[in-house]
Amino acid sequence: VQLVESGGGLVQPGGSLRLSCAASGLTFEIYAMGWARQVQGKELEWVSGIYSDKTPWYADFVKGRFSISRDNFRKTVYLQMDNLEPHDTAVYYCATPGQSTMVSGFGKYNKPIYRGKGTLVTVSS
Repeated sequence: VQLVESGGGLVQPGGSLRLSCAASGLTFEIYAMGWARQVQGKELEWVSGIYSDKTPWYADFVKGRFSISRDNFRKTVYLQMDNLEPHDTAVYYCATPGQSTMVSGFGKYNKPIYRGKGTLVTVSS
């Protein structure tokens, strides 16, 4: 399984970025997909997820600012991040907790079974 992220970079506070994740080696359409982030020295945390039926989930700290989507034909998942704030600075990973029908959500106890190498997002003026 390969999950390859792109789209990270440096952005000013209030700016936007769009992350993309290209998946291969798995039956993409049956997996719940998501984005998790990690700040150095802290635990990995889920930011947003999307189920096979395209039902989204968002962590409280990104609701209203981030939007997740998926294209099952292209085996790609996206994360549109708007109104970015300095505390959003982190390495963002594309990941999956498992097949949509078998996962219980994107909580802290639902660890990724696969994840990419990550893309760095830096929010700074």
